[in-house]
Amino acid sequence: MSLYCMRAPVVACLVVLLQACATVPGDAPAAGSPAAGSPATGQPEPELTLNLPAADDCACDPVTARDMTFLEKGLSALAGGDHIEAVTYFQRYQRMETSPLANWEAGIAIAYDSMLSQSPFYDRGAALDSYRRLRSDEVDETRAHREILLMRDALVALGELQAEVAQLQLDKSELSEDLAKREEALKRLRELTLGQKAGAP
Repeated sequence: MSLYCMRAPVVACLVVLLQACATVPGDAPAAGSPAAGSPATGQPEPELTLNLPAADDCACDPVTARDMTFLEKGLSALAGGDHIEAVTYFQRYQRMETSPLANWEAGIAIAYDSMLSQSPFYDRGAALDSYRRLRSDEVDETRAHREILLMRDALVALGELQAEVAQLQLDKSELSEDLAKREEALKRLRELTLGQKAGAP
């Protein structure tokens, strides 16, 4: 048997092995082969791209800061310790906004400023008088600014404190009067006792 005949089966086996390796599942198909493209056309599938705008190309509206009302400006000025500017803003708010609620809010804010000892408008009596007038106004307080409601609560507490102080002063006056009467009664009793001892034989 010739050497060629002996090599033929070996070469055939190598070819079969190479073909089997080329078609092992999981291997990526060669580029440009029909398996790598669309099953219908045999063309390569296009890459998936997202059509997102670049950061500089964004046509979004810029975020604009919300305009503060005169009431909010007044509250901000009051928090910063500028009482004159705060009251000025509260008065502007009262003039510009014609609703009963706005009038009530501005009145509460001005009355609150008047109860602060560091304010140039400090007058606790006037603050309480203003609050008593505002208390009778019929407004929907649930729609009022949160800080105005806190100011209202402070005015209520001030009114209660003033009432307690007034009651304590009244009690003190009554106790002082009672004490003076007792001292006078004791004095007369001592004088009477001494007089009786002096007249005794």
